Amino acid sequence: MDLALLLKAALMGLVEGLTEFLPISSTGHLILTAALLNLPDERTKVFEVVIQTGAILAIVGLYGQRLLATLRGLPRERTAQRFAAHVLLGFFPAALAGFLFIGPIKAWLFNAWVVAAGFIAGGLAMLWVEHRYARAAPARLDDVDALRWTHALGVGLIQCLALVPGVSRSGATIIGGMALGLSRRVATEFSFFLAIPMLFGAAAYDLVKHRALLSSADVPFFAVGLGVSFVAAWVSVKWLLRYVASHTFVPFAWYRIAFGALVLLTGWMGWVQWTP
Repeated sequence: MDLALLLKAALMGLVEGLTEFLPISSTGHLILTAALLNLPDERTKVFEVVIQTGAILAIVGLYGQRLLATLRGLPRERTAQRFAAHVLLGFFPAALAGFLFIGPIKAWLFNAWVVAAGFIAGGLAMLWVEHRYARAAPARLDDVDALRWTHALGVGLIQCLALVPGVSRSGATIIGGMALGLSRRVATEFSFFLAIPMLFGAAAYDLVKHRALLSSADVPFFAVGLGVSFVAAWVSVKWLLRYVASHTFVPFAWYRIAFGALVLLTGWMGWVQWTP
């Protein structure tokens, strides 16, 4: 495999790792990056999903003790059982919607124009929720173990919106969680935990469904992307946890709006030939 293709894999992995857990849509950024790198084929779409595994492994590493304690406590500890049930409840709606509709979604919505619209719409929603959050009473649910099933299901239903590229899975779950009464930190952490079954499941499904497109020659391409994604996600998550302790998501909202507008402008004016 040539060096240029491996460099493209590394760049895609970097974009995935840095954006997966930030509320700015990793899928949207990957679609646009693939268009700029001239990687618009079906194999690339599988690659975009599979390298999310690297980002999820970063979450597993950072929260390994919590996840291991939950697994050990499942047979007898009520807290562990509630936590696992809430993650599964939050995971189920988007998993079902994805299973039923991922084919049409990829065929009709994986393009720059939908991504740009998703960026802008998500940014506006983020500004609205942050405005409400700032004006609301300060009492917020501030412990992920104190979540109720209604919180988990509500966030899970909102996560379905992220099947539209550009909306952002992390953005939808974090901002949705805040709108439902979670603190910014708890909404962020619950978003991380929801990502584990969601993205592992999506990667496994895509690999099995499209295995005929792949060969052993693709292993270096996928391995580089996955490895870079892991390292970038580790750095990104640690930074985000520090950030949410004392900052709002308003800068991300304005970034989304500005970036979405830039994609629309450059495509409309013909300055960038985004892949349709």
